[in-house]
Amino acid sequence: METVTVERVIPAPVDEVFAWLTTTTHYTRSPLALRCRLTRPGEGAPYGVGAVRSHLWLIGWFRERITRYDPPYATEYVVERSWPPSRHELGRMTFTATGDGTHVRWTTRAEVRLPLLGAPLTRLLMRPVLTRTFGNILATAEAALAPDQSGSAVNS
Repeated sequence: METVTVERVIPAPVDEVFAWLTTTTHYTRSPLALRCRLTRPGEGAPYGVGAVRSHLWLIGWFRERITRYDPPYATEYVVERSWPPSRHELGRMTFTATGDGTHVRWTTRAEVRLPLLGAPLTRLLMRPVLTRTFGNILATAEAALAPDQSGSAVNS
């Protein structure tokens, strides 16, 4: 089982960053996410506890269920099914307001489940691929939420 953590400060208010990153249909703005959809709404909010979302990324397909939803501070999920097959213990995003915006910490703990190949693939491939994928999504969120550096209110 490997733990992967990616962190980034996004120069935007914590409630905006939380809303953007928990609405996973936004992930398709990054080049690594092909399709992301909400397949069952959660309790009290579309991406709240019990929500089921389906993601098709370049690295595979994942069906996830939200297990914690505490806006704008944290959300957690578990991968219920995936291809390639995986065992997943934790997916968590935490959001902390800072003087520079919002510090996001995205952590997952998982392993690839393939006979004989699972352990080496988990160690050698999963960590760098997930680090890149999560980092790319956080960079996409920053590009979508950060104020325009030229001072313009709207980018054309």
